[in-house]
Amino acid sequence: MSDLQVFDEIHVVSDIHMGGKPGFQILRQTDRLANFIRWVGAQRPDGQVALVLNGDVIDTLAEDVAGYVAIDDATTIVARIMDDPAFRGVWAAMADFVKLDGRKLVIVLGNHDIELAFPPVQRLLFSRLAAGDLLARARIEFSTAGAGYACSVGGARIYCIHGNEVDPWNYNRYEDLAKVSRRLNAGRSIEQSEWKPNAGTKMVKEVMNAVKRKYAWIDLLKPETAAAVGTLLVLDPTQAQKITQLFGIVGERKSGSAEVDQRLSTEGFQAPAPAGVQALGMEQILGPSLRQAVAHDTDDMLLAAERNFAVPGTGMPGGDQQLGTGQLIWERLTGWITGVGKEEALRRALVDWLEGDPTFKIDDPDDTYKQVSASVGSAVDFIVTGHTHLERAIDMGGRYYFNTGTWIRLLRLTEGMLRNTESFKEIYSVLVDGRMETIDKATPGGEPFVLDQTSSVSIKAEGGGVVGCLNHVVGDGSGAPQEIARFVKAP
Repeated sequence: MSDLQVFDEIHVVSDIHMGGKPGFQILRQTDRLANFIRWVGAQRPDGQVALVLNGDVIDTLAEDVAGYVAIDDATTIVARIMDDPAFRGVWAAMADFVKLDGRKLVIVLGNHDIELAFPPVQRLLFSRLAAGDLLARARIEFSTAGAGYACSVGGARIYCIHGNEVDPWNYNRYEDLAKVSRRLNAGRSIEQSEWKPNAGTKMVKEVMNAVKRKYAWIDLLKPETAAAVGTLLVLDPTQAQKITQLFGIVGERKSGSAEVDQRLSTEGFQAPAPAGVQALGMEQILGPSLRQAVAHDTDDMLLAAERNFAVPGTGMPGGDQQLGTGQLIWERLTGWITGVGKEEALRRALVDWLEGDPTFKIDDPDDTYKQVSASVGSAVDFIVTGHTHLERAIDMGGRYYFNTGTWIRLLRLTEGMLRNTESFKEIYSVLVDGRMETIDKATPGGEPFVLDQTSSVSIKAEGGGVVGCLNHVVGDGSGAPQEIARFVKAP
């Protein structure tokens, strides 16, 4: 007999990213989300229904936190997010949800909300969502140790995990989180110097947040490396130093899985294992069309750029070099293009970067799918991840994989937007402007620049079998989601 909790249906969302001040917030459809939570609560009134928030529920990396993690001020930061007028309705809907019989709210840890692992923060959420209602408190479950969440629906085994667990530069060191928890419960704290952030956190705090203040689209435009980073380099050469830092961080890979087991200790926070580096070359950034448009000495310029951006003896882009020759090269590259100009150069480069790109294909077996599915046992019928912000629905041969995508703004450049110089003009002006309000209002060619795409996964017992669906939550969120992909596991 299984020891897993049994539900009639579960609904999973991830990557909500509640956090940041106005103008810096990447979650937009908060009313839709609140209504969707209430809609889930109304399903199968006499049955058992779970709502799984599968990581990155909040985003403390978007908050004004000293250092890389909020510790002594963690409850203050999380309370600010809960009280922010932009997000308050979502928390109110969660509170209403856990007051209902037969409901379960599951909060899985991601990599932008690691403070949810700390006991004082969990006590805050229990208090805010359930107050003194013991039954409501019992309907809230945290999964913050990296184990994900397992349950059963109609005899099918379900496994929900955020996905950063297989991402070597966004990996949470759960034993270190446990040490912080032990210290906080023991009335102690840690110094910021003791906490060693992963590469992804360093990227956000040291590079991305500063860039986002001028170009809010930098972490919304997909694919990230080619389209977003490449666009920034062409658009604003003054960002060259930040971007060379970014290449170095993005290229980091964990060189081993050994973690010192210090489960009973509160001392000696473990530094990340030494990382290898995979630099992003200039050839990848330019693409063939842009290279063809550049004058005859392009190759010499590229070689000079590679030398200028590399740290001697490592082949790794350097993060501490002063702007100089490298900036001048980029200025020539983006400004001195015979008969083309910067705007057309960027359009041509984007055409190359996006040709054959599988980013938005829901059945593309990306790295998260490959690594998570390889690590999950055959007894699991449905795997549900998040983290990448990209929807996936993949039939594994009688077993099924979903990625719930995200609720944040997503930007996608279409073929129509890139067709010619004229069609690209409005997009170019939006990218140069960089502000969130401009991005939200942009309708190049009559279509919104921001995708109206808020995703969920539902897994339900139906007709003796189990049906798993990737859905879009639409309208005001109060009605049934729109089905995008469906898999049926027969009895």
